[in-house]
Amino acid sequence: MSHDMIAVLDFGSQYAHLIAKRLRHLGVYTEIFSPKSHISDLKSVKGIVLSGGPASVFAEDAPAFNQEIFSMPLPILGLCYGHQLVAQYYGGKIEDIGQGEFGKARLKTIQDSPLWEGIQTDTQVWMSHQDSVTKCPPDFQIIGSTSNCSNIAMQHQNLPIYTLQFHPEVQDSTQGSQILANFAKLCGTRHDWSMETFVQESIEEIQKVVGNRKVLMFLSGGVDSSVAFALLIRALGPERILGLFINNGFLRKNEAESILDRYQKLGFKNIQAFDASEKFLQCVENLVDPEKKRKRVGAMFVQIRDHFLQELNLDPEEWMLGQGTLYPDIIESGGSEHSHTIKTHHNREDAILALMEKGHVIEPLRDLYKDEVRKVGEVLGLPESLVWRHPFPGPGLSINVLCAHGNEKFEDSSAILENLRKVVRPQNYDVDLLTVRSVGVQGDQRTYARPAVLTGAKDWEQLETLAIRITNEIRAVNRVITLLLPEKLPHLQIKKGYCTKDRLDILREADDVITQICRENDLMHEIFQILVILLPLSVTGTGDCIVLRPVCSEDVMTAQFAKIDWKLVNTAAQQIFQIPGIDAVFYDITHKPPATFGWE
Repeated sequence: MSHDMIAVLDFGSQYAHLIAKRLRHLGVYTEIFSPKSHISDLKSVKGIVLSGGPASVFAEDAPAFNQEIFSMPLPILGLCYGHQLVAQYYGGKIEDIGQGEFGKARLKTIQDSPLWEGIQTDTQVWMSHQDSVTKCPPDFQIIGSTSNCSNIAMQHQNLPIYTLQFHPEVQDSTQGSQILANFAKLCGTRHDWSMETFVQESIEEIQKVVGNRKVLMFLSGGVDSSVAFALLIRALGPERILGLFINNGFLRKNEAESILDRYQKLGFKNIQAFDASEKFLQCVENLVDPEKKRKRVGAMFVQIRDHFLQELNLDPEEWMLGQGTLYPDIIESGGSEHSHTIKTHHNREDAILALMEKGHVIEPLRDLYKDEVRKVGEVLGLPESLVWRHPFPGPGLSINVLCAHGNEKFEDSSAILENLRKVVRPQNYDVDLLTVRSVGVQGDQRTYARPAVLTGAKDWEQLETLAIRITNEIRAVNRVITLLLPEKLPHLQIKKGYCTKDRLDILREADDVITQICRENDLMHEIFQILVILLPLSVTGTGDCIVLRPVCSEDVMTAQFAKIDWKLVNTAAQQIFQIPGIDAVFYDITHKPPATFGWE
């Protein structure tokens, strides 16, 4: 089917594909292109969007860009890195002013522009940048600003070129979809794209790619793998699809039984279960580095697949591997030309990449985000209880158990602490740094840093404001948490602790507490995902600490921490604090960016 198309040039942004998704939600077909694309590759497009990216436009490693694209008589929209690239090309000035912006900002002033049709002033926008345009190029005018950024939006005075420093593509830019709709209107595109269209075209693509082969599908019980499984069955029939549910020992409390019961009620008869918990525990034994842990888990899935094929005497050349991979998994694994690896997902481990090179892997949802997958599930007629189940990754709780050898050394933090105290003390909070590290994403780049912990009044708005200030002004910090119990931060020391069944069982109990409280209080739709993190930090050398990390999101690419009623939070903290071996309970108050959902 032929569609009017807007091209997104991907400079490595974590959000590049999200731009395409937002436009698809408007009914506009989009495709991702390399910024090096020849103009002949773009001859059928109606407009071009320049994405963000992790590089600086003035850096030696800046992505190669075909500047002839600026000569095309098409509307162009530059976002973040694209905003700066346009400014540089047309004679503006871009600088690192020593302070980035991450998360919420307010669009305070706007000037007349077709991009602002229907847009109100003082609207929330979402920032994620290190560099800034400090001089507007000739022939451009500034059309928007915030209290911290005098040039948040520009437009050319004669050409249909528009640029934004913020990200309209993320849900947290509250009128971002309207801005993109205004750009699509400038491009004159038809609105002829839908998830029904995607399902039909995917069925045709699956039939073409699989050919006469069959598919062995890993199933976790989660939304992604279950929807992919149903889509493959719709395309190929149940006799050519075999589901493999692997209990890897990293599931939540009583989850293996509930998953199999759910599949049985759905009428999926072509599923076999395999308990490989001991093998998976052995594969992560004594591992600390989160990247190594993820890769070992991914490799074990492939080993189990090969063992399963051999046990059933199935020809691996006749059986493809099916996965419920989504686009966020790919982009966070450094899966586009210029993107940074934030964290390697288990479905992008080397053994799986080798199978992909041979054409032995099919991922029917690889271009979608979580909210789109839910819509595919609805189109396929899957029940709400499955479609709206909270995400749960293949590696499960293994990536929520932080590990340590117990002898880790950390850099001197006195200067960072002094800067933190300058920010928080006027608000009557105390602050410290934990002796563990967590993963973050700042300006589309991976960071790995010590979280800051705040102790003080339990006030969501005040805590959120401080967390944003800290991560904007102090680049060495990518995550902020607050102490729930005990009332005073104890002296916590890093201890030896690995991903063992004992530590996983402690985490399972804590996870069950907060999950049940949220379920009993009808919060499961409001909250996108509940993560609970176990930290190898102890008062006596034998205990652990728990971090609660409920987040609100639409598509994983951005998120805000969930502001659960304090009575419920306190109830959860008290129950968790009573679990033997728990020395402290914290709550993660960081948005994404600058933090990722999980800590590894």
